[in-house]
Amino acid sequence: MKFKKLVSVVLVAACVFSLAACGSDKKSEDKKVEVTKAEDLKNLTIGVQQGTTGDLESSKIVKKDTQMKRYPKGAAAVQALESGKLDCVVIDAQPAKKFVEKNDNLKIIDGIFDDEQYAICVKKGNSKLLKEMNAALEELKKDGTVDKIIGNYIGDDAGKYQYKTPEGTDTSKGTLVMATNAEFEPYEYHEGDAIVGIDVDMSQAICDKMGYKLKVEDMEFDSILPAVAAGKADFGAAGMTVTDERKENADFTDTYANASQVVIVKK
Repeated sequence: MKFKKLVSVVLVAACVFSLAACGSDKKSEDKKVEVTKAEDLKNLTIGVQQGTTGDLESSKIVKKDTQMKRYPKGAAAVQALESGKLDCVVIDAQPAKKFVEKNDNLKIIDGIFDDEQYAICVKKGNSKLLKEMNAALEELKKDGTVDKIIGNYIGDDAGKYQYKTPEGTDTSKGTLVMATNAEFEPYEYHEGDAIVGIDVDMSQAICDKMGYKLKVEDMEFDSILPAVAAGKADFGAAGMTVTDERKENADFTDTYANASQVVIVKK
């Protein structure tokens, strides 16, 4: 009798284990996420780079803030998506393209958010610097430098033009410190020991026009506006979207690039 009972217990345990295993396999299947409009995000777990427009816009949509998973780097959010910790990632279109190019199992969904404008931020009330930067930016737009800089990183002409300070440029006025977050390819990212990208080249060109040297300081994205406000940096350039909320704490130059937020999901 004891032997029969033991066999019965073993068989029951095996069945339970088998059912549990089947259940766990089912749970591990990738969740198919379909997003066609902003409202579809309200019940999802969303990864974002902390403090970015993707963070701000997604936070307005979700039912609970606990659905928002904020990371210091966009790449970390994408990694979390790949490992199944997230339903999607909301991030700027150009960095999204770079991430998806490197990950065949991901895709981009666009048309969910409105277009936005990138600009450089300066300390609130620093009208002198703002005026000088806008004048330099206008010249660079007119002579085609802005388009060339952006085209060197995005599109069919990528890599064909690299901005360099013109010979004989007078930079005797001093040094301007640029605050950025070098985790936002192609706008700013690490290449070896250097920080490169659209914003770095754009800022260098603006400083050249104004007669200043450029120093780049890398920091967390949500530290840029406070650094500029506190005078620790002269300006911030980091693929930063102009929003009413940000305009309360900083002044912005004219737009130098148009962009939009997109959603990254697994295929």
